[in-house]
Amino acid sequence: MNSIAQNIQSIRERVAQAAAQSNRSPEEIALLAVSKTVSVRSISQAADSGVRQFGENRVQEAEGKITSLRGIPDLEWHLIGHLQSNKARHAAELFDVIHSIDSVKLAAKVSEARLEIGKTMSVLLQVDLAGEETKFGADPVHVREIVEAMLGFKGIRLDGLMTIPPFFEDPEDVRPYFVKLRELRDRLESEQPGCLGRRHLSMGMSHDFEIAIREGATIVRIGTAIFGARL
Repeated sequence: MNSIAQNIQSIRERVAQAAAQSNRSPEEIALLAVSKTVSVRSISQAADSGVRQFGENRVQEAEGKITSLRGIPDLEWHLIGHLQSNKARHAAELFDVIHSIDSVKLAAKVSEARLEIGKTMSVLLQVDLAGEETKFGADPVHVREIVEAMLGFKGIRLDGLMTIPPFFEDPEDVRPYFVKLRELRDRLESEQPGCLGRRHLSMGMSHDFEIAIREGATIVRIGTAIFGARL
């Protein structure tokens, strides 16, 4: 068994354990392998181990990988990095899911592009819970109005929320951000049932995904723990 396969097996075991500790089924939690800067060969090895969902940060980098790996059935490509408006159309054509919608303008552009294709795209609304200058995402104050606007776009289906919290050496310090995202989702859903579709919470990465699962994550974004440290 190669190291990538071993890493995936270990992560699946940890996901299952974290799910059990929070009285959840591991089937509720999708493993999204973050493949930015990762070679096509390594992605293929992960696919051989059963991973079918891959997350990329940049449209241009992802395009070559998606083209090269079209022969592998059922792969699903997620854009998790910041999406510039001028690349919205290309991203809408290339990806299956976009996690990083953060404005009404961007949502409208993606919706328009998908309507031209004739297919609805699943998207998540990225929320900036820390107010960091280096991070993107919608201000929580404006989330309700953005959600309301997104519900009117026919080319996209809003399926939940995503966040990228600050990095802390101690994963426990990240927990409050996961709690805030879950509470925000639950408030939105209580006010307008069904407004977040599948009710996804995309949160948690290699160093803190177990805490994210305990706080309700439905998609964990794992890169380093699968593919190793990036150069």
